[in-house]
Amino acid sequence: MNTTNTAASERAISSEALFKREEKANSLWRKFCRNRAAVVGLIIVAFMVFIAVFSPLVAQQSPNELDLPNRLLPPLSPGHLFGTDEFGRDLFARIIYGSRTSIIIAAGASVVGCLLGLVVGLVAGYAGGAVDSVLMRIVDGMFAFPSILLSIVLVTVLGNGALNVILALGISSLPKFARVVRGQVTILKNEEYCNAERVLGASHLRLVIRHILPNAMSPIIVYFTLNIASAILSEAGLSFLGLGIIAPTPSWGNILRAGNSFLGTAPHVAFLPGAFILLAVLGFNLTGDGIRDALDPKMKR
Repeated sequence: MNTTNTAASERAISSEALFKREEKANSLWRKFCRNRAAVVGLIIVAFMVFIAVFSPLVAQQSPNELDLPNRLLPPLSPGHLFGTDEFGRDLFARIIYGSRTSIIIAAGASVVGCLLGLVVGLVAGYAGGAVDSVLMRIVDGMFAFPSILLSIVLVTVLGNGALNVILALGISSLPKFARVVRGQVTILKNEEYCNAERVLGASHLRLVIRHILPNAMSPIIVYFTLNIASAILSEAGLSFLGLGIIAPTPSWGNILRAGNSFLGTAPHVAFLPGAFILLAVLGFNLTGDGIRDALDPKMKR
């Protein structure tokens, strides 16, 4: 009898250890880290955020200090790691400080678009019927315009400046967030646990806030990360067209705009900010893809 009990106890302990090991191996962080491309993306994002937050420490020179005798110096010139632009300003300092502008605007626009899209998507998906039809037709009307064109129209109406660019890019990304949220809410509101809450007398607000929204967050988080990459490109496009951040305030887009006139004589002025835009977009896209795979319960390896 003792032998049987001991064997049963050992099997139970072994099963418990196996379960804990399996649970640990399939934790969100470990699943994310198994995706090497996602880890590379996260490193790039961390690097970009670091230089944006600590710009004054990374770049010792002023991004707006003019030095006309030393204009258009090539990279690796004495005292100028990335060379200088058409006004002799240190290009390294301008790109580093420009990262702060571009990333803050991209993150702010994603927050605005996410919040607005959450409200529209939650109301449309949960209410259904005529409310859903009206809100989704408005969203479809916004989809009729390419996001960059809609951003140009909004910036033209609102004017230049960081806050207006954030609002314009946020509003232009609203339809995508609304569609994602509405699709999730339409599915979740008919789940058994929601029906049980209704039977127990839960209010609509409690049902949405406490049960539907938390279960809809996974695709929203993924799309939020991917939208930052899209917003970086949109901000760069607006600034390149002269509609976003206006010089002398540095942003990757307006630095690229200035370098466009010197592609033949000083291509580094346009190439370097373009490389940073490419790197940032790649980092956020890889990170977003990694988060999506980690949150997917089917992605077990």
